[in-house]
Amino acid sequence: MKALTPLAERMRPQSLQEIVGQENILGKGKLLESMLESGSLPSLILWGPPGTGKTTLARILARSTRSDFVYFSAVLSGVKEVRKIVEQARALRDQEQRGTIFFIDEIHRFNKSQQDAFLPHVENGLFTLIGATTENPSFQIIAPLLSRCRVLVLTSLEEKDLALILQKALEDSKNGLGDKKLSYGPDSLELLTALADGDARKALNTLEIAAAIVLHQQKNDTNVPSVIKTTDIQEAAQQSVLRYDKDGDEHYNLISALHKSLRDSDPDGSLYWLYRMLEAGEDPLYICRRLIRFASEDVGLSDPQALIHTISCRDAYHTLGLPEGKLALAQAVSYLASAPKSNSLYTAESEVRKCIKKTGTLDVPLHLRNAPTKLMKELNYGKDYQYAHDANGALVTQDHLPKELKRKQFYFPTTRGYEAVIKKRLEQWKIILKQRKHNAD
Repeated sequence: MKALTPLAERMRPQSLQEIVGQENILGKGKLLESMLESGSLPSLILWGPPGTGKTTLARILARSTRSDFVYFSAVLSGVKEVRKIVEQARALRDQEQRGTIFFIDEIHRFNKSQQDAFLPHVENGLFTLIGATTENPSFQIIAPLLSRCRVLVLTSLEEKDLALILQKALEDSKNGLGDKKLSYGPDSLELLTALADGDARKALNTLEIAAAIVLHQQKNDTNVPSVIKTTDIQEAAQQSVLRYDKDGDEHYNLISALHKSLRDSDPDGSLYWLYRMLEAGEDPLYICRRLIRFASEDVGLSDPQALIHTISCRDAYHTLGLPEGKLALAQAVSYLASAPKSNSLYTAESEVRKCIKKTGTLDVPLHLRNAPTKLMKELNYGKDYQYAHDANGALVTQDHLPKELKRKQFYFPTTRGYEAVIKKRLEQWKIILKQRKHNAD
């Protein structure tokens, strides 16, 4: 029986004390401890990456409260099966005065109407719902259900925690690989924890395959030592796949990290988050679009070349594709991170839009209107318009905003990069125009 059960399942903790990591919710005096001591367990949403112990925690909570545990997969089951579970939970409550913990794995896969079906039963306490999800509950769980649940956030396991789990798995003779008399070679455990990417299940699965490789070699050659080498782990792991979801929370976390690293002028951080996204399979053209936006939003006129560089980056990727095109993105990211920063255009855009929303459809001043017909000329369209190229220095003293917004300023250039030149130029022009107006008066 042991040989047929995966190592990750055999090593599943059986009590809260056996769980490694997750001190933010399992530590002394933390939320779960106070819940269990009070004897009242509310409905929960367990949110965290794969392999962080969501199912294990749900099973342990069920045993701690003497409740019946019902496992339910949102991938394999539907509302029809839910009705049967509701009937069983009602019978258990009425006949044995026992509660039911209804555990739903990947609850985010249920649509709105399916999630609605749980509401009355959670509300009246027929069962305690524990939903597990790798997706942000704010976006994936309907608000009425989310308001009736406590959200517990499970984090990726640290390498030190994974090392403890893997060491125990190798030494445990009852449930682990202790009877195989295996040991880790130099750097093997470190490599295994790194490749696991915070996922205990992934770590144990890789260990089990690596152990099988060593044992197979021993079977064919009795001189082979009982040591799991780095090459065995690499063969077992094949290629490490980074945790990522193009439409999920991790997608937005990473693009946010890239954007903020660029804004903070950190080329190293920017390159790291760029390649985290690329190596995980993000569409490079999506990143190109975000870089083009960044060039205007956070660099702007402090370095007008930034927009040109990002558009050239997109064109270069179109020409080269993968993998060669990645370097063009790295070049654009490094350029943006190293460029002077200004959000004055972004601020100006926001102020202009707010002004338009507030003031509505203001009339265009007559002198700024074209007059292609006789009637329009008779109505003073274009009257007294000053043609800038005929003026000294191409500067004119006419207004360009509706009269209700006279002297309103939206764009305030900074003193950073090329925008300092723009700021100085605009200030000089204001002085010249002010003097001309004074002389005219």
